[in-house]
Amino acid sequence: MNLFFEESGEFKAGQIMSQAGESFQVELSTGKRVKVRGKDVLFQFDGREPAELMETAHQMAEGMDLDFLWEVAGEGEFDYLSLGQEYFGHEPLPEESAALLVRLHSAPMYFYRKGKGHYRGAPEKALKAALAGIEKKRLQAMVQQQYVDQMSQGILPESIRDNAVRLLCRPDKNSIEYKALVAACEEQHLSAEKLLLRLGGLPDAKTLHFSRFVYDCFPQGIGFPEMAERKVELELPVSEVNAFSIDDITTTEIDDALSVTALPDGQYRIGIHIAVPALGIAPGDALDAIARKRLSTVYMPGDKITMLPDSEVDRFTLSAGGYRPALSLYATIDPTDWSVVATESRAEKICVEDNLRHNDLDSLVTEQNLASGEGEYPHKEAVQVLWRCAQAFEKQRMQKRESFGLRPEQVNRVDFNFYVSEDGIVTIERRQRSAPLDRIVAEMMIFANSTWGKLMADCGVPGIYRSQVSSGWGNRLLVKMVTHAAPHQGLGVDQYAWCTSPLRRYTDLVNQWQVLACIKHGKTAPLTAPFRPKDADLFAIVSAFDAAYTAYGEFQGRMERYWCLKWLEQHQVHQADAVVIRDEVVRLVDIPLVIPMPGMQAFARGTQVRLELIDWDEVELTVQARFLEGSAESPAMETAGEVDGEEEAAE
Repeated sequence: MNLFFEESGEFKAGQIMSQAGESFQVELSTGKRVKVRGKDVLFQFDGREPAELMETAHQMAEGMDLDFLWEVAGEGEFDYLSLGQEYFGHEPLPEESAALLVRLHSAPMYFYRKGKGHYRGAPEKALKAALAGIEKKRLQAMVQQQYVDQMSQGILPESIRDNAVRLLCRPDKNSIEYKALVAACEEQHLSAEKLLLRLGGLPDAKTLHFSRFVYDCFPQGIGFPEMAERKVELELPVSEVNAFSIDDITTTEIDDALSVTALPDGQYRIGIHIAVPALGIAPGDALDAIARKRLSTVYMPGDKITMLPDSEVDRFTLSAGGYRPALSLYATIDPTDWSVVATESRAEKICVEDNLRHNDLDSLVTEQNLASGEGEYPHKEAVQVLWRCAQAFEKQRMQKRESFGLRPEQVNRVDFNFYVSEDGIVTIERRQRSAPLDRIVAEMMIFANSTWGKLMADCGVPGIYRSQVSSGWGNRLLVKMVTHAAPHQGLGVDQYAWCTSPLRRYTDLVNQWQVLACIKHGKTAPLTAPFRPKDADLFAIVSAFDAAYTAYGEFQGRMERYWCLKWLEQHQVHQADAVVIRDEVVRLVDIPLVIPMPGMQAFARGTQVRLELIDWDEVELTVQARFLEGSAESPAMETAGEVDGEEEAAE
């Protein structure tokens, strides 16, 4: 005697070897013996071998028309024997019963299972919907395969081309386009990025890197919302100083300017003038919401995403040719020792006479020329005074730094400026970070940030400070943002509040509101300042800014690396000099491209080596290089990067 039974959702047949109560010992055609419970048995049969019955049943099941079977069954509940009687017109034979069960079981859209051997026909509406879904999937599969075939032939389907960026950055993984792209990538053994670049879905790798950043950090896009035209009338006293700024040629958000006034008693009054958008933007207004959402201007070679709309930047930037609102810090300087006699802060209008550019003056304003008085350039006398003052400020900071137990600050840092033309040609220029104009601006900004940080602390008003103190582990300096005055040991100051870039950093805008409250109200400023001590909103700003500023900095680094690789391509560089910056890591001398060199022999930091540049990848931003030669006796070169966590003070 044989059994037809169900096991783990499958129908099987076998020969009964023994029976114990309601359980059977059954041998399958494979020779395997299984225990079958009586409740899993559909029927018993004789006269046919189990394997033969199963083969016949599956053949018969394939020939049964599901639509006709559904019509015969109707929409009510039934058992397989009654349906078999009606379908076959006679008491079904074992192979017919088996075939019917196999067919019913294989069509869950047509027949709902209601128990052992019992089913219910699907309602007509539900069946039509299910069949339509199957047909839709079939057609989608056809379209998907067409897309895959097109991409294998070098043709990018229009629907994928139109959604290329979204497919890479924020894909709908259930879409036909995404599934086709994944399948094509697997077939061609390429990443989605490289396949889309090859097929023209993206114009270049730069678009890929930029789009990914925008999708991550600016999900609503980088455009500004439409705003009603604003009229800002500022009633401010007018200063008699003639100020000038010192910036790179590409700078449009001019946050700071300087002035020098000779006093009758032989002293000098140095003015540090900062753009003052805090007078035109109120905490909580629409512009504040925009700035707080963006938190900072995003920089990249050849482009930027500003924190504020162009109209607001134009309103407050310290562009030359007229009177501009400014927050000014005046320091009276005694030239006998270049010490600070007194300071004064006030909001006013200043005349910005010139916007000087590093590109025009760096070759003229050198330490040698400043010492000898040679060279002709605008505001020469003022620059010479500022240089002497900057040297004194720097000396005081270094003494303070050493009092914290730190070594003197290194001044051999090299910076690189990137310039990208409209046709995508990149120029990368080396410039010494310790050039006089850089040091003048850096020292003046450090002085202003420290002074205004102290003003807030003295008035009992919280602000956003950058603190840097030894971690105690390995004597490593850690930089963190806090809302109270704390030392910045790396810079050699007792406190350092970012205040001098309010057009491009939200922290500086917040601090500017606080400083203005201190200037206006003095010791009662805690009652009127926008942010009070232990203000939870201020902590939230610090946390959000820290995260955003880190993300923006990483993106700027990626884009600079991309343009370094483009520079290699455009100049057809295949061998280059590099300098060792740490174990098995080098940086090219001509451009700031850092390359890991695993397995390279050990050299001291600053050692110059020669590399062969084998290949580079603009998508992965990687470089394959081979060490050619180097000498432990070669002269140490300048190295880029922060020294002891040096702040970006030259703003």
